[in-house]
Amino acid sequence: MTRAQQTISIALLFTSLYLAVFMELVRFPDKIQKEIVPVLPFWALVSFGSYLLFKLGWGVFTFNDVPEAHKELMAQIQQARAELRAQGVDVGRD
Repeated sequence: MTRAQQTISIALLFTSLYLAVFMELVRFPDKIQKEIVPVLPFWALVSFGSYLLFKLGWGVFTFNDVPEAHKELMAQIQQARAELRAQGVDVGRD
Protein backbone atom coordinates (compact mmCIF):
# COMPACT_ATOMS: atom_id res chain seq x y z
CA MET A 1 0.00 0.00 0.00
CA THR A 2 1.47 3.34 -1.01
CA ARG A 3 1.58 6.31 1.31
CA ALA A 4 -1.13 8.06 -0.72
CA GLN A 5 -3.44 5.05 -0.43
CA GLN A 6 -2.78 4.84 3.28
CA THR A 7 -3.52 8.55 3.75
CA ILE A 8 -6.73 8.32 1.73
CA SER A 9 -7.83 5.24 3.69
CA ILE A 10 -7.27 6.98 7.02
CA ALA A 11 -9.07 10.11 5.80
CA LEU A 12 -12.06 8.03 4.65
CA LEU A 13 -12.13 6.19 7.97
CA PHE A 14 -12.22 9.42 9.97
CA THR A 15 -14.78 10.94 7.61
CA SER A 16 -17.10 7.96 7.93
CA LEU A 17 -16.74 7.94 11.72
CA TYR A 18 -17.50 11.67 11.86
CA LEU A 19 -20.53 11.30 9.60
CA ALA A 20 -21.84 8.42 11.72
CA VAL A 21 -21.62 10.64 14.80
CA PHE A 22 -22.94 13.75 13.03
CA MET A 23 -25.98 11.89 11.62
CA GLU A 24 -26.58 10.47 15.10
CA LEU A 25 -26.09 6.86 14.08
CA VAL A 26 -23.75 6.75 17.06
CA ARG A 27 -25.31 8.60 19.97
CA PHE A 28 -23.53 10.83 22.48
CA PRO A 29 -25.05 12.95 25.23
CA ASP A 30 -27.08 15.89 23.86
CA LYS A 31 -24.58 18.55 24.94
CA ILE A 32 -21.75 16.84 23.07
CA GLN A 33 -23.95 16.02 20.07
CA LYS A 34 -25.27 19.58 19.65
CA GLU A 35 -22.30 21.72 20.72
CA ILE A 36 -19.07 19.82 20.01
CA VAL A 37 -19.70 17.45 17.08
CA PRO A 38 -20.72 20.17 14.55
CA VAL A 39 -17.47 22.14 15.08
CA LEU A 40 -15.07 19.17 14.97
CA PRO A 41 -14.08 19.68 11.28
CA PHE A 42 -13.24 23.35 11.93
CA TRP A 43 -11.27 22.42 15.03
CA ALA A 44 -9.35 19.79 13.06
CA LEU A 45 -8.61 22.26 10.26
CA VAL A 46 -7.35 24.92 12.68
CA SER A 47 -5.27 22.36 14.56
CA PHE A 48 -3.73 21.05 11.34
CA GLY A 49 -2.94 24.61 10.21
CA SER A 50 -1.35 25.38 13.56
CA TYR A 51 0.76 22.24 13.33
CA LEU A 52 1.95 23.16 9.83
CA LEU A 53 2.81 26.71 10.93
CA PHE A 54 4.77 25.31 13.86
CA LYS A 55 6.68 22.93 11.56
CA LEU A 56 7.46 25.81 9.20
CA GLY A 57 8.62 28.04 12.04
CA TRP A 58 10.73 25.28 13.55
CA GLY A 59 12.34 24.63 10.18
CA VAL A 60 13.23 28.31 9.84
CA PHE A 61 14.45 28.47 13.44
CA THR A 62 16.73 25.45 13.09
CA PHE A 63 17.95 26.29 9.59
CA ASN A 64 21.70 25.76 9.46
CA ASP A 65 23.90 27.91 7.28
CA VAL A 66 26.32 25.85 5.29
CA PRO A 67 29.50 27.83 4.51
CA GLU A 68 30.79 25.16 2.11
CA ALA A 69 27.64 25.35 0.01
CA HIS A 70 27.93 29.15 -0.08
CA LYS A 71 31.52 28.95 -1.32
CA GLU A 72 30.58 26.35 -3.93
CA LEU A 73 27.66 28.47 -5.15
CA MET A 74 29.83 31.58 -5.40
CA ALA A 75 32.42 29.62 -7.42
CA GLN A 76 29.70 28.41 -9.79
CA ILE A 77 28.45 31.99 -10.22
CA GLN A 78 31.97 33.18 -11.05
CA GLN A 79 32.39 30.33 -13.54
CA ALA A 80 29.06 31.14 -15.21
CA ARG A 81 29.98 34.82 -15.46
CA ALA A 82 33.33 33.96 -17.03
CA GLU A 83 31.67 31.67 -19.58
CA LEU A 84 29.06 34.31 -20.44
CA ARG A 85 31.72 37.01 -20.82
CA ALA A 86 33.64 34.69 -23.17
CA GLN A 87 30.50 34.57 -25.31
CA GLY A 88 30.20 38.39 -25.27
CA VAL A 89 27.33 38.71 -22.79
CA ASP A 90 27.34 41.64 -20.36
CA VAL A 91 26.73 40.15 -16.90
CA GLY A 92 27.19 43.25 -14.75
CA ARG A 93 29.43 43.68 -11.77
CA ASP A 94 31.54 41.04 -10.02
